[in-house]
Amino acid sequence: MSDTYIPTRWRDEIAARANSNCEYCRVQSWFTGPFSIDHIVPASKNGATTMDNLAFACLACNLAKSDRTESLDPLTGVLAPFFNPRNQRWLDHFCWNDDATIIIGLTLSGRATVEALHLNRADVVHLREVLVAFGDHPPADASG
Repeated sequence: MSDTYIPTRWRDEIAARANSNCEYCRVQSWFTGPFSIDHIVPASKNGATTMDNLAFACLACNLAKSDRTESLDPLTGVLAPFFNPRNQRWLDHFCWNDDATIIIGLTLSGRATVEALHLNRADVVHLREVLVAFGDHPPADASG
C-alpha cells in the first residue's frame, strides 16, 4: 500500500468503476472490512497515481499484493505478472468453480494472482457460499 494521496473524488470514481467489488477477489465491499485503493504498479516502483494505475481492492488482497507486481505460476513455476484490472478482462484470466465459491486461474497471470493474493482464502470462500445461497454472487460482471 502507498501513502500517496488520492483525492476523495477519485476514490469514489474507482469504487464505482469496480461496482464496489474488489477487482481481484471480487468480494463486495459492503460485506467485508475496509477497502483501499491499490496502485497496480506500486508507487515504490515508480507507478503513477493516475486513474489507469489504480484499482479498488479489499484490504486482504491489497496487503497480500503489497509492492509486488508478479509471482510464480504454481502450475508451471514461470514468473508471471499479476492480473491488471485496468488493461485485462477478469473473465479472460479467471473463472468460478461449479458452485461459484472458488476462483480458478486460467492463465499464468491468473494462477499467479490467485496463489499470491490468496483469492480463495477461507473467509472469502465462506462468504461466497452465503452470498450464493441468497443469489448475490457471483458479481454480474464476473459471472462468465
